Amino acid sequence: MASSKYPKQPEKSQATLGNTAARAGNNKGRSMPLSTPNLANTKSAAAPTKFSENTEHLQEINSIRKAPVGAQIKRVINLLFKRRDALTPDQINKECYVDVNGNKAVFDSLRNNPKVHYDGERFVYKSKHQLQTKTDLLQLIRTRPEGIAVVDLKDSYTAVIDDLQVLKGSGEIWLLSNFDSLEDIAYPNDPRASITVDDDLKQLFRGIELPRDMLDIERDLQKNGMKPATNTAKRRAAAEIHGMPPKPKTKKKKHEISKRTKLTNAHLPELFQTLRGPG
Repeated sequence: MASSKYPKQPEKSQATLGNTAARAGNNKGRSMPLSTPNLANTKSAAAPTKFSENTEHLQEINSIRKAPVGAQIKRVINLLFKRRDALTPDQINKECYVDVNGNKAVFDSLRNNPKVHYDGERFVYKSKHQLQTKTDLLQLIRTRPEGIAVVDLKDSYTAVIDDLQVLKGSGEIWLLSNFDSLEDIAYPNDPRASITVDDDLKQLFRGIELPRDMLDIERDLQKNGMKPATNTAKRRAAAEIHGMPPKPKTKKKKHEISKRTKLTNAHLPELFQTLRGPG
């Protein structure tokens, strides 16, 4: 009995070990699935939103909208001047962050500003003179024989200063400085223009006697803020170095204007009404 019982136990153990080895072999052939990271989460973690930049932008908009009305109006006018287009309140808001529709004081001030035209829907910059081309500019200057300040022309259109220089270079206008205000004045250079001259000015013109020495003339020009075209002192010094005797001073003969005289101020006829005939 005992001898037949015990030999069966090793057989059971062998079977159990064989089943275990078989299951282990099957599991060994299988690969465990690897956990893959979430690429979307990784990407967002690598490039986080810069909250500070958004905060600075919002703070800028907030500071603009809390600024005084005058500062906001100036900002809008600068935009309209630069764009030269008619813009709606929404377009203004997007470009310079001034909420025109959201601020009644800004809206009313902008609508009534002399530099702005409002047609009920859009705002556009309004210059003092409605000019668009060089031809328009020249036509306006020719209607102002007394001159027109350049400062009043600067905001007409973007190339107006360049066009003034072109007209000056072609001899169609004069650009002269006003010594009182130090501003340039544009005058038409048109001989056909008829200009009325006051009697006081005519007497002043005829009563001025020029100095006989060029040094005195140059000195007077410099006193009045003008640069002389000549340098007599330098010329005389060079002449002495090279042994050239200076020209003797001759008494200036007073010439009266006659019909033979070449008139360079023909566009001022009232100055030459008392012309003598040839002798």
